[in-house]
Amino acid sequence: MKTSIFAGIDVGASRTKVILLDEKRNILARAVRRSGTDFSAAAAAVLKEALDTLNPGNIELTKTVATGYGRQNIPFVSETKTEISCHARGCYHFFPRAMTVVDIGGQDNKIITVADDGRRTSFRMNRKCAAGTGAFLEEMALRLDLPLAELEPLACRATGVVELGSYCTVFSATEVLEKIRQGYEVPAIVKGLFLSVLKRIQEMTPLNEPLVMTGGVVAHNPYLVVMMSGLLGFEAISPPLPQFAGALGAALYAQEKS
Repeated sequence: MKTSIFAGIDVGASRTKVILLDEKRNILARAVRRSGTDFSAAAAAVLKEALDTLNPGNIELTKTVATGYGRQNIPFVSETKTEISCHARGCYHFFPRAMTVVDIGGQDNKIITVADDGRRTSFRMNRKCAAGTGAFLEEMALRLDLPLAELEPLACRATGVVELGSYCTVFSATEVLEKIRQGYEVPAIVKGLFLSVLKRIQEMTPLNEPLVMTGGVVAHNPYLVVMMSGLLGFEAISPPLPQFAGALGAALYAQEKS
């Protein structure tokens, strides 16, 4: 008898992620790749990549739910759910209690309030500007002539922090170049960039405990969680596989409604 598999696909503006669950909600496989310009093709490719890690003779894909920015562009899914609902559901799976979820994405940020029973009670999104998102860090890495992956270790070893006053990505880039000209150390500048991301989030709405941080930016830069804890005065936490929180939520909805 074949095992029923449930898929959640999170089609973000930057990356597309997939999680595969079995009937007991065990994570069997996951995959991620760039979303590119063809969301449907990216979703199909990332789903195939995950399925290819399993024995095709022993599984049956029962239901697939899509979420994220490009969810409406995926014709082969059974259902779509908002990324707000899926991020809340994915985090509640690991932390079944009231919480505030902060998702730092490639193009936007989300702050979601979750009740004790897992219901999403409120949310805010920042889509007006790249400041505070993954796109901001990518642009700053280019300005510093650094691979994006080097930002995290640089920020971790900084002995000080260079705070930036600009709110705009373009103005921040100019300010970063000026800080370099003035002789500030690159690690301190990078830590200042991380601080800028967190301050943009703090400006969206008051953040309460417990705070759960998700998203690809958090997955690749976990020092942001440490820094946020210092800013707020209480410990921020992150779930396993923070980049896949939305995909997990979508897969859980697929499993629950089958």
